[in-house]
Amino acid sequence: MNRTPPSVGIEGIGLWAAQAPSWAAYRAVLHGAPLADEAGSRPAPALLPPNERRRAPDTVLVALEAAQAACIDAGRDPATLPSVFVSTYGDLAITENLCQTLARAPLELSPTRFHNSVHNAAAGYWTIASGAMAPATAISAEFSMGLLEAVAQLATGAPGVLLVGYDGSAPGLLRQVAPTEGLLGAALVLGPPAAGRPRLSVSLADGEAPAPVTPIAPGNAMAPMLALFEALARGAGHAILPAGDGRVLHVELVHG
Repeated sequence: MNRTPPSVGIEGIGLWAAQAPSWAAYRAVLHGAPLADEAGSRPAPALLPPNERRRAPDTVLVALEAAQAACIDAGRDPATLPSVFVSTYGDLAITENLCQTLARAPLELSPTRFHNSVHNAAAGYWTIASGAMAPATAISAEFSMGLLEAVAQLATGAPGVLLVGYDGSAPGLLRQVAPTEGLLGAALVLGPPAAGRPRLSVSLADGEAPAPVTPIAPGNAMAPMLALFEALARGAGHAILPAGDGRVLHVELVHG
């Protein structure tokens, strides 16, 4: 039985990478602008007070920076939006620190580092900082799985969904099992299709996604999602995202 792929509208976009620290900067890079020289920089989401920004890990900062930018772009109150946070690996720098401390001096283990190590840390920071009372979902997977979750929530009646994908670098030996490098976060506010807005439809299929070709954070585990954001920058197009186990997610983007 043929079924029409679900279609959703895109209301807002946010992005942060060291070489392109905003959605506008990323679009400019795609049109030939030079990459920003921001090696070692950290996002500074205004939603977090300075003391929280100092304590929060980079993965939380990049997730919140992209999320807040997408909500501002959409003109949405973040407190009212359900959210889906998706990261392939979470914060591997903290995982490495915890493992090293447990091996060397377990009594010195930091409670702060521990609570930042869990995979829903970014979602927790977001809901507290934004005052969000709507459901928050944290997924350990590829960006496509977060997109499918957001589309499913919209299909079951959510008035809008914030989708955030992010990953950081794997230090030391962890790179052998979790190959990811650089800091990258991007977010979409999704809602019902509406005239004048870009909209996308998604469908799963067997296959292999092409390797990401991107000028920013090419070694990051979330880099494949940038195929969709490149299409958004063009205003239309087709992206193929990895969906695990020999499957791909086809995303068709058109302007409303």
